[in-house]
Amino acid sequence: MRRRAGVGAIQKQKLEQEKYRDKGTELQESQLEQMSKQLEVFRENLEEFASKHKKEIRKNAQFRRQFQEMCAAIGVDPLASGKGFWSVLGIGDFYYELSVQIVEVCLATNYKNGGLISLDELRQRLVQARGKNKQHQEISIDDLLRAAQKLRIFGSGFSVVPVGKGQYLVQSVPGELSMDHTAVLQQAASSGTAHVSISILNEQLRWESERAQKALDHMVKEGLAWIDKQNPKEVLYWFPSLFAACISAS
Repeated sequence: MRRRAGVGAIQKQKLEQEKYRDKGTELQESQLEQMSKQLEVFRENLEEFASKHKKEIRKNAQFRRQFQEMCAAIGVDPLASGKGFWSVLGIGDFYYELSVQIVEVCLATNYKNGGLISLDELRQRLVQARGKNKQHQEISIDDLLRAAQKLRIFGSGFSVVPVGKGQYLVQSVPGELSMDHTAVLQQAASSGTAHVSISILNEQLRWESERAQKALDHMVKEGLAWIDKQNPKEVLYWFPSLFAACISAS
């Protein structure tokens, strides 16, 4: 007959488990403290690097992107740091100013594109507006993407819509695009023609004609698409927000 463990053995086992638990907690706290110290060293080195290369970060778009990636790797967001050392760099001011300019362009082009504009067209318009003034910093697509994403604080009125590999649209009107609407935009962008038709959506997305027509009708109603009835085969639906991106890609 198997003997049961005595009370003393059970208590001893509990004490050993508590010791192991305490030791594990002690090790975790020690590792956390070491990681915190290492992270602080990284932050200090990053501040030193930023101070040394301040001009390059502000003027060179590629260098600025790499610097942002370095910051993200250790959990630092210079755009959210409006005080202290990071405010000296002026990076946050640059992106806030760029966000305001994005809003201005979106409002100025809303009548034409229904509140959707590509980052390519945004960049073209901002570069033209700034002219050849050497005091202005170079603007990259990455800069525009970061600045546009900051506009999410205004709610659904501003959002970034991915429509393909490295292609984005900025939506500047209230209301969310459905998955069907986004799929239509992605198809128009991927084709490189900035337009779709019922038959194209039938073939490429395997949609029924009713589903395709419903999505397109809504986008026409919202001013996101233009109807072209001159095509002898079928009606085409053009997206002005994709014109600049398709022209630059061709």
